[in-house]
Amino acid sequence: MGVLDIVSAGVITGDSVKKLFDYAQEHKFAIPAINCTSSSTVNAALEAARDQKTPLIIQFSNGGAAFYAGKGVDNKNQQASILGSIAGAYHVRAVAKHYGVPVVLHSDHCARELLPWLDGMLAADEAYFKEHGEPLFSSHMIDLSADPKEENIRITKEYFERCAPMKLWLEMEIGITGGEEDGVNNESADKDMLYTPSEDVYEVYQALSPIAPYFSIAAAFGNVHGVYKPGNVVLRPELLEQHQQYVRKHAELDSKFPLYLVFHGGSGSTKEEISTAVSHGVVKMNVDTDTQFAYLAGVRDFVLEHKDRLLHQVGDLSKGENDETPNKKYYDPRNWIRHGEKTMYKRVQEANSDLGNVNTL
Repeated sequence: MGVLDIVSAGVITGDSVKKLFDYAQEHKFAIPAINCTSSSTVNAALEAARDQKTPLIIQFSNGGAAFYAGKGVDNKNQQASILGSIAGAYHVRAVAKHYGVPVVLHSDHCARELLPWLDGMLAADEAYFKEHGEPLFSSHMIDLSADPKEENIRITKEYFERCAPMKLWLEMEIGITGGEEDGVNNESADKDMLYTPSEDVYEVYQALSPIAPYFSIAAAFGNVHGVYKPGNVVLRPELLEQHQQYVRKHAELDSKFPLYLVFHGGSGSTKEEISTAVSHGVVKMNVDTDTQFAYLAGVRDFVLEHKDRLLHQVGDLSKGENDETPNKKYYDPRNWIRHGEKTMYKRVQEANSDLGNVNTL
């Protein structure tokens, strides 16, 4: 039995997402959430999942979504980010089923100042739900971790009450992910904020669980966005097991994993840290920095290898100034972009392997 025996290929929502996460916890694997900024990066991630026979999470950040819409679109009132997210969602919905893999369609960190972006996506979800009986997206993330805890939980609960009738998942963050990513800067955060107490996690559970089961928690355990030299980041994934135990005890539950946990700042983490986090009920790990660099590497290496042909439309400089060989097949974007897709493809597959998510379909 595999994932495709319990959910279908293509974008999944609601109870199907729950079935996938339950199956992942039972079989000790997690799913990489790949930040995408274009149809090219979406397709590379889907191709990698197809060939490894795995489910996948595709997510759009606020800035990534604005880029998807086009840098020529004004982002006043988050309009470009809203448009780009919706455009990306429709692209994923159009092609995902043809890759034969289940896909969770997600939006990444939404801080307080970005809430109009989340409101715009939720309006699109509600319109899609009215017509199709399911939301456009599978899930969203609200990140009010920089706000006071009480405010974070109160506003998160309000948004979850809006999501729940559509069985739309909501991911929230309690405690802070350090570093900087896509305009969310926590580089100066107090180090104590990088480790979430179990009591705070339980407060989130108490607030959200009576509404619906469709939520996940990004509880900080030293996570930092970006890649840093060894020793600069101290992850404590064992805290995740303490959270599970605390909620299980205080909520008087039998489940080994009462929480669906999320691992942020996954780029640069050791394989042991990742494996430990998965063993404690993590179902999703964000991957962005490493796939960005991987995509660049393919394009960079192609340009460096063929630089004598890419300086002019005609002529290979390595053969002399009088060479008249046409270079169109080298500067055609379908060629050099494809090289970026190939190296990103490999990095997505590496993330799958680290998470135990290979041949899980």
